[in-house]
Amino acid sequence: MSKKIRSYAIVTASYWAFMLTDGALRMLVLLYFHNLGYSPVTLAFLFLFYEFFGIVTNLFGGWLGQHYGLKSTLITGLLIQPVALVALSFMNTGWSSVIAIPFVMIIQALSGIAKDLTKMSSKTAVKFLVPEDQSSALFKWVSLLTGSKNAIKGVGFFLGGFLLQQVGFRIGLWSLASLIIVVLSLSVFLLPDYIGKSKVKIKIKSIFQQNRQIKRLSGARVFLFASRDIWFVVAIPVFLASAFGWNYSQVGGFMAFWVIGYGIVQSLAPVILKKWTKDSAPTGKAALIVSLLLAAIMASITVIFSFDYYQQYTIIIGLLVFGAVFALNSSVHSFLVLEYAEGDKAAMNVGFYYMANAAGRLIGTLLSGLLFQYGGALWALMGSTIFLLFCSAITRKLTAVN
Repeated sequence: MSKKIRSYAIVTASYWAFMLTDGALRMLVLLYFHNLGYSPVTLAFLFLFYEFFGIVTNLFGGWLGQHYGLKSTLITGLLIQPVALVALSFMNTGWSSVIAIPFVMIIQALSGIAKDLTKMSSKTAVKFLVPEDQSSALFKWVSLLTGSKNAIKGVGFFLGGFLLQQVGFRIGLWSLASLIIVVLSLSVFLLPDYIGKSKVKIKIKSIFQQNRQIKRLSGARVFLFASRDIWFVVAIPVFLASAFGWNYSQVGGFMAFWVIGYGIVQSLAPVILKKWTKDSAPTGKAALIVSLLLAAIMASITVIFSFDYYQQYTIIIGLLVFGAVFALNSSVHSFLVLEYAEGDKAAMNVGFYYMANAAGRLIGTLLSGLLFQYGGALWALMGSTIFLLFCSAITRKLTAVN
């Protein structure tokens, strides 16, 4: 078991370091280009390739993990990220938007590929490091990995705003690249090769041959993460900066605090949900309950915000409450996908699920810019509410298989 614990520690450390740079990169790009005068729709477009290639990466990355092992896909993700970070540092403010926008989108595509290779590899690896008959233990380990990752990503949001304000865009990117190179070196030498490698060769067409539970869970995941990113990616950060005059560090700090709190709640999900699940692992019913609660919270935020009454407090307090329940919902999903995953097909199952996750982020990212530009923060909040209702409707079908 000591080797498994060491492997879990290495995977977790790699994932932490990567997500720190991923959060910092997002905030660097968002605030830097907002400061250059880019519109909300344009800011959303800068992240579209990041999300689109995340869909492709998750779809085929799971299959690659089956064939070549999860160490290979993890290392590949860690290799690509510093390349993307350094390449982006050569962005020139003197370039026209015709050159600058496609350049940033292409670099963001590389970062998206790197992120989802690392994410899929890390989360699937946990499935092979916990005994098959210990569902409750699996839930705890997955919650710890996912929650700690999001807390680290939250620190990354603050770090991105801080680096932009203190050392600038280029030096900030170089600093992040250096961190990934160090972690990459450790992972290459210390992580065993066998994790996740299938004993049976699975044909690539099997990517789309998922069981009913995985398909339903993936459908719910699309709407869950779209509901978050509709306000999270562009709308609220730009709203805080433009409506209330917050500086880089303040915007980055709030987004960081939100994600850190979200991560802490995810880590504690097994304890928080203990009364509901009666010390057992959660089922589709638990996913439905938290999904409905989340939709009710976002609907309440939207209604209160629409009255134009203490909007700053409504956003800050409302979204913090939303984040806590969203964390529980996401944590239950992250456990269920591994619970539903099928042995040697686990990496492929998880890859398909995170493809749906990336699809939701892509939809949410695009709508974040569009809804905010044409209807302000209120439209973004309304869009989030509608997507959560769809998420709940699909989640309800999961109760039929539990």
